[in-house]
Amino acid sequence: MQLFEWTLILLLGAVLVTGLARRINVPYPSLLAVAGATLAFFPFAPNIEIEPELALTLFVAPVLLDAAFDTSLRDLKRHAVPIFSLVLVAVVITTAAVAFVGWWIAGLPVAAAIALGAIVAPPDAVAASTVLNYIRPPQRVAAILQGEGLLNDATALLIFRMSAAAATGSLVFSSAAPMLVVSAVGSLVAGYILARLLLLGMLRVKDPASATILQFVSTFGVWILAEQTGLSPIITMVVYAMTLARSAPQTTPARNRVSSYSVWETAVFVLNVLAFVLMGLQIRPILNRLAGENLGGAFTLAAAVLVTVIVVRLAWVLGYGVAARLASRVSPRVRRRTGEDIRGDLLIGWCGMRGLVTLAAAFALPAGFPGRDPILLAAFCVVLGTLVLQGMTLKPLLILLKFEPDRAIDKEVSHARTVVMQAALDSLDGDMSLAARVVRKQYEAARTVAQNPGEPQAATEHDELRLRAIKVQRVALERLRTEGTIGDEAYHRVEEEIDWAELDAAPAGRFEPLAT
Repeated sequence: MQLFEWTLILLLGAVLVTGLARRINVPYPSLLAVAGATLAFFPFAPNIEIEPELALTLFVAPVLLDAAFDTSLRDLKRHAVPIFSLVLVAVVITTAAVAFVGWWIAGLPVAAAIALGAIVAPPDAVAASTVLNYIRPPQRVAAILQGEGLLNDATALLIFRMSAAAATGSLVFSSAAPMLVVSAVGSLVAGYILARLLLLGMLRVKDPASATILQFVSTFGVWILAEQTGLSPIITMVVYAMTLARSAPQTTPARNRVSSYSVWETAVFVLNVLAFVLMGLQIRPILNRLAGENLGGAFTLAAAVLVTVIVVRLAWVLGYGVAARLASRVSPRVRRRTGEDIRGDLLIGWCGMRGLVTLAAAFALPAGFPGRDPILLAAFCVVLGTLVLQGMTLKPLLILLKFEPDRAIDKEVSHARTVVMQAALDSLDGDMSLAARVVRKQYEAARTVAQNPGEPQAATEHDELRLRAIKVQRVALERLRTEGTIGDEAYHRVEEEIDWAELDAAPAGRFEPLAT
C-alpha cells in the first residue's frame, strides 16, 4: 500500500513540476531531475528499489518505440553521414574517454570503466526531443539530433552489455564477434517480421482500449523476445517501430489512433517521472555506503565524467563540422556538413542531454558489480548536470546564435494540406447537389488557409462558426440531462458525438477549440 500511495504522490508532484516548467519556460526533464535528487535527502523519502533486470525493459522499451515511431525515414537518409558520425564514432570516443577517466581517477577495472563510459555516452532521444520542443531549432539540426538520439542507444548498450559481461567474467571474446553479426542481422529481420505480424493482428481489433493494450503488450513482448533469443532489443525495437510507423496509418481506424497517441504520451511522461525519481531516491543510500574517504573520490569521478562527456562531444562535433566543410569546398559533391555552419555545430554539440537510457542502464548493473555505487552516482550526476546545465541554457544559446525561425516544417505542412484539400475537391467534381456545394466551400476555405506557409493550420470561417454552434449544443445537451429529459447513457453518447465534431472543427494540429 505504501508503494501505491507514494506513486500517487510522485505523479501529483510531477504534474506540479511540469506546470512550473511550462510557466518558467524550461524543459520539464530538467526540473524533474532536480526534484528527484532533492527528494532523496528528505527524511521521509521512501525506500523504493527496482530489479536491475527490469530497468531496461520497463523504462526503455516503450520510450524507444515512441521516439522511433515519430522518426522520419527520409530525414535519416538525408542526414545519414552526420548521424552516423554521432551514433558510432562519437559514442565510441566518449566511451573510451570516460573509461580512461574512470580507470585513472577511481581505479575502476577496465571492463567496469568501459561500462561506465557506455552508460553515459548516448544522449537521450526523449530528453532531446522534449527540450527541442521548447526551443524549435533549425529543422536540419532537429532531424540530426532526433536520429542520433534514436540510434546511438544501440551502439552504447551493445558496448555496455559486452563490458558488463566481461567485468563479471561471463564473456568469451572468441565467440563475441560472430554473435554480434548474427545478432545485428537477426534483429533487423525480427523487427520487421514482428511488426508485420502485429499489423495483421490489429486488423481484427476494433476497440480502442483493446488496441492500445495490445500495443503495450507487443512492445514489451518484442523487447523480451529479443533479449531471450540473443538479439539486440534496441535494434529490434527501432526496426519494429519504424515499420509500424510506415504501415499502420493505412490500416488503423482514426478513433484508435487518437486514443493510442494520448495514452502513449501519458505513458512516456509517467516513465520519465518514475525513472528520474527512482534514480534520485537511490542517491541517499549510495552516499551512505560511500561515506568517508570514498565519498570525495566518487564526487570527483562524477564531476570529471560530466566534464568529459560535454567536452568530448563539443570537440568531436566542431572538429567534424570544420573537416566536412573543408571537404565540401574541395569536392562540391561532398555533402557531409553537420549543422551547415559553426552555429549549427555549436547547437548540436551542446544538445548532449543524458536521460532515461543512462538511468535505466545504470539501474541494470547487477548487485556486486565492481564500482557499482560510484558508477551509479556518476551516471545520475551526468544526467542531472546535462539536463540542468545544457537543457536550461539551450534557449539562450539559440537566441545568442541568432537563428531565424525555421519554417521548413510549416512549408511542408502547407504543401501537404493544399494537396489533400485539392484531392477532396477533385472527388466532388460533377456533383452539383446542395450538400456537395456546401462541402466544396468548406474545402475551398481550408485550401486557402493551407496555402499560407506562415500559418497553414489556422481556423477557417467555417470552423469558427461550427465551434460557436458546438458551444451552444453543449449547453442544450446539459439542459436536457439537468431537466431529466434524457438519462446519462444517452447524454454520454451524444456528448461523444459533439466531442468528435469539436475535434474536427478545431484548427488543424490542435485539440482545443478557439476562444469564443
